[in-house]
Amino acid sequence: MQGLFMRIVKGEIPAYKVAENDLVLAFLDIFPLVPGHTLVIPKVEVDSIYDLDEAHYQALWDITRNIAPAIKKAFPCVKVGIAVIGLEVPHAHVHLVPLQNVADLNFGQPKLKPDQVELESNAELIRSFL
Repeated sequence: MQGLFMRIVKGEIPAYKVAENDLVLAFLDIFPLVPGHTLVIPKVEVDSIYDLDEAHYQALWDITRNIAPAIKKAFPCVKVGIAVIGLEVPHAHVHLVPLQNVADLNFGQPKLKPDQVELESNAELIRSFL
């Protein structure tokens, strides 16, 4: 059975897209740690980031590098943190999280539950800085 992220890639499940190209997709986490929390995924279903082919691996990090400054402008923060965990969804992905302090990157804390209007507004705000 196809995983959640591939269903998003194929448009079967809606997403609040931030950026996209032929190899990768970036979209907002719908249960973010903080506003602006963005996921970057390859458009191939691979469980571990280290198992990606070179083209997808490089594309993943290239778009991550381009999106992080836009996130920082959209959601003023000290830094944009990066996490590669891979336990919650069996599809390689990177979390980009606006940080005021290290606690903002604590995946054990309760997640936010923004509504569709807030998510679309946040995605548009990030896109406006790309």
